[in-house]
Amino acid sequence: MAYYFCEKSYLMTAFIFWLFTIIGSFSQNFSSIKANSVETIDTLRFEQEVHFKNVKQLTFGGDNAEAYWSFNSKMLSFQSNSKFWELECDQIFYLDINKPTSKNKASQLISTGKGRTTCAYFMPGDKHILYASTHESNVKCPDVPERRLDGKYLWPIYNTFDIYVADLKGKITKKLAPSPHYDAEATVSPDGKKIVFTSDRTGDLELYVMDINGKNIIQVTTELGYDGGAFFSPNSKKLVFRASRPKTDADQKDYKDLLMQGLVAPTEMEIYTCNIDASNMKQITHLGKANWAPYYHPDGKRIVFSSNHQSNRGYQFNIFMINEDGTNLKQITYDKTFDSFPMFSPDGKKISFSSNRFNGGGYDTNIFVADWKE
Repeated sequence: MAYYFCEKSYLMTAFIFWLFTIIGSFSQNFSSIKANSVETIDTLRFEQEVHFKNVKQLTFGGDNAEAYWSFNSKMLSFQSNSKFWELECDQIFYLDINKPTSKNKASQLISTGKGRTTCAYFMPGDKHILYASTHESNVKCPDVPERRLDGKYLWPIYNTFDIYVADLKGKITKKLAPSPHYDAEATVSPDGKKIVFTSDRTGDLELYVMDINGKNIIQVTTELGYDGGAFFSPNSKKLVFRASRPKTDADQKDYKDLLMQGLVAPTEMEIYTCNIDASNMKQITHLGKANWAPYYHPDGKRIVFSSNHQSNRGYQFNIFMINEDGTNLKQITYDKTFDSFPMFSPDGKKISFSSNRFNGGGYDTNIFVADWKE
């Protein structure tokens, strides 16, 4: 009897082991099928976008752009003028990429909610964010320039922009490099030691580098034209940026006349690199039209950027990648409207960008994050 019981127990154990083996195998196969299905049905990317996987939309409505990563690769700072958040002009926010976002609930506000802001970036330690704002000069939104009669798009260069540092609750803790000039477009080096920014304090729009505490300001660029949107290389020794270089007398006069009005026409720009001490200045692209929003690939040998050089109309921008020596230009995104502000996460696993894709044909620009595939 005891023997029979033991044999029955053995058979039952064997049957259960077999059953769990089958279930486990089915579960693994189902997970594999499910994963493959998710990969196949990646509804926020275009088929040609082979470097993107698991594209995720993070904002919903308004103009949301210039999303820049925290050092820990978990958060993004960005600017938004979303009407759903009752904003009159751009303000600075941040979000956790792993937490749900909502059209009707604003992300964490970092700026004061006054004036106009631009270009936010996490400080080392991810406890503070720097950004530029006009709020000290006027709590109202500054005027936006109208399009010129010749159709050229204009950017305002407000001399009331100053650079501030705030904690993650929005309390301003420091003001960096104050001057009665345009000071903005500040970003931080990966080693956390330096900040690069754009200023017209010498009468032209040039790049400057300063220590993380705002001291030891050094001018980097000197050639006539707009130098801006700079980022450091992964080893913190180089800069990549966008620049206009008016060559003819007429173009130079036009550039200077606009600058006197606090304006710049960003319709002809190319991508440049240099060392942070201004040596080894190189023009990377020679594509014509507007090439901007550059950022180094984590390998430090390639650069992603946004360009409309293939477009018959000025607004259609896509993201491209090019070797640091200007070779091997490759298209990354294939949207028919607008893709820009590509930025790799510090851990090299993801890329963020802003896009008008899949917005129902409207003008809303939203922030997206994708896994990066080589």
